Amino acid sequence: MTLEEVLTQKPSERAECSGEALEEVLLAARDNDSLTVGVYECAKVMNLDPDSVSFCVLAMDEEFECDIALQIHFTLIQSFCFDNDISIVRVSDMQRLAELVGDKSEQLEDAHCVLITNPAEGSWEDPALEKLHLFCEESRRLNDWVPEICLPAR
Repeated sequence: MTLEEVLTQKPSERAECSGEALEEVLLAARDNDSLTVGVYECAKVMNLDPDSVSFCVLAMDEEFECDIALQIHFTLIQSFCFDNDISIVRVSDMQRLAELVGDKSEQLEDAHCVLITNPAEGSWEDPALEKLHLFCEESRRLNDWVPEICLPAR
C-alpha cells in the first residue's frame, strides 16, 4: 500500500486496516522470534541495541490506567522511540495483545510493551509492517503522535 492509498482511506478504514496489519505483523514476528515482550525487557533492548528495534506497541487496560510507575515508563519509552525514529502505537486490549504475542502454554504477566526487532542476520521486512509505518507517519502529520489501534477480535 502506498502513502497515497493510505491518505485516501477514511479514518475508520485506516484504523481497521491497521489493526489487521498489526495482528499480522505480531504473528509473523512471533514466528520469526523477533519480539520482545515486557516493559523492562523492552527497555533493556532499547538501551543495548536501539537500531534493532523496528516497531513499538504499548498496551493499556483500564485496570492499569492509574498506575503512575507504568505511565512514567510509557513516557520514557515514547520519548526514546521519538528520538530514535521508531514507529509507536497504542492498543487498549492488553489481553488480546498477550494472546497474540504469547505462547499458548504460558500466561504473560507484562504485555504492556512489545517491540518488534530485526533479526541479527539482516533486516526483517514485511508488507504489513510497512503499512503500519505509513499509518504512523500519516498519524504524526495529523498531530497524533501515538495513534491507537484496535486489534481485531477473534
